Amino acid sequence: MRIAIFGLGYVGCVSAGCLARAGHEVIGVDVNPTKLEILGAGRSPVIEADLDEIIAEAVRSGRLRAVGRADEAVAASDLALICVGTPSRPNSSLDLSYVTRVCTQIGEALRERETPYVVCVRSTMVPGSTDEVVRPALEEGFGGPLPPGVRIAVNPEFLREGTAVKDFFGPPKTVVGADDGDTARTVASLYDGIDAPRILTSIRVAEMVKYVDNVFHAVKIAFANEIGTLCRAVGVDSHEVMDIFTQDRKLNISPAYLRPGFAFGGSCLPKDLRAILYRGRTLDLKLPLLGSVLASNAMQIERAVDMILELGKKRLGFLGLSFKPGTDDLRESPLVMLIETCIGKGYDIRIFDRNVSLARLVGANKAYIEREIPHISRLMSTELDEVMAFAEVLVVGHGDPAFADAVRRARGRVVIDLARVVDTPPEGVDYRGFNW
Repeated sequence: MRIAIFGLGYVGCVSAGCLARAGHEVIGVDVNPTKLEILGAGRSPVIEADLDEIIAEAVRSGRLRAVGRADEAVAASDLALICVGTPSRPNSSLDLSYVTRVCTQIGEALRERETPYVVCVRSTMVPGSTDEVVRPALEEGFGGPLPPGVRIAVNPEFLREGTAVKDFFGPPKTVVGADDGDTARTVASLYDGIDAPRILTSIRVAEMVKYVDNVFHAVKIAFANEIGTLCRAVGVDSHEVMDIFTQDRKLNISPAYLRPGFAFGGSCLPKDLRAILYRGRTLDLKLPLLGSVLASNAMQIERAVDMILELGKKRLGFLGLSFKPGTDDLRESPLVMLIETCIGKGYDIRIFDRNVSLARLVGANKAYIEREIPHISRLMSTELDEVMAFAEVLVVGHGDPAFADAVRRARGRVVIDLARVVDTPPEGVDYRGFNW
């Protein structure tokens, strides 16, 4: 494919060299004449392992060249990859002026083009930037709405400085966001021959994925460092601890616990987190990341209360009371906390949880129920349909399989789903997802 790469910084140079090595015809575009001169001479304008050799071979073969004019690059290509910088402003927002300028220039160049063209953003931008910045800038340059043959996509990069060439040819995934499948597949074909999961999605999801990756990497580093701080203080080898921790691929290094939903609870997580924070305080340690987790968890309960308050309806039916399905454990259940808050605000409430109903009679939590939450126990029903008939608002607390069917039958009611028991909002139901 004929590709124009706008911006010959770190991402642009790596992409240009590697795509040329993969057999594409690549034109690098930049406003900096020094970069154009360096690349034109067969050298890399940035320092990156193996990139000098790759660019030298690509320039010698004629598959890579550099120009300073956007119109020249657009005329000689079928797809533009935007790789310009998106630096921070003093207020921490992104400065997208480089993206805006390049897109305006591409739009101007497209006035003279009659064949289809794809504009693909590889620069890192917050979700919504393509719709709010890229498309308007292209249209401004073009002088009006873009013709049907001009398509827009997002293709985030997952390159680490120092190993970028290796990452390009062996990425963890290839993600392309576009409004239509043909455009997504066109962009994805740039990476034919590269062995990696290929994920085609929407533009905004593709924009967001890059941020989720980077933020989670930052959280992991901060988490490991705080664990190291604590381990050192108590005389434990932190590297041995983390080596053992990361061997668990079922729960620790896995998709487990990474599905957005409601707050955590139960007899382990809150208690153990408090205990380790207390131990840190006794050692005069500052553990801000770990210390913020319980506050973040409590905020989820507050958000659920706000969702209920906004509705202005007084009859609530809760489906689920224990902290997760398949158990009668009510210790530190966030649903208990949510219900207690709603009771205090004067709501009329009914509750269904088959496991907790049984526990009221024979379970290990019988004494806990009678001692700690008798006021909630009296609000429980043994019949799901009875709760549904009573409620104006159904609050789904966890993923009991029966609750998905209940949501689909909840016509004429508002459903606040804290567990995502359905993926598609049922017809006739005012469905409100919690974190989606």
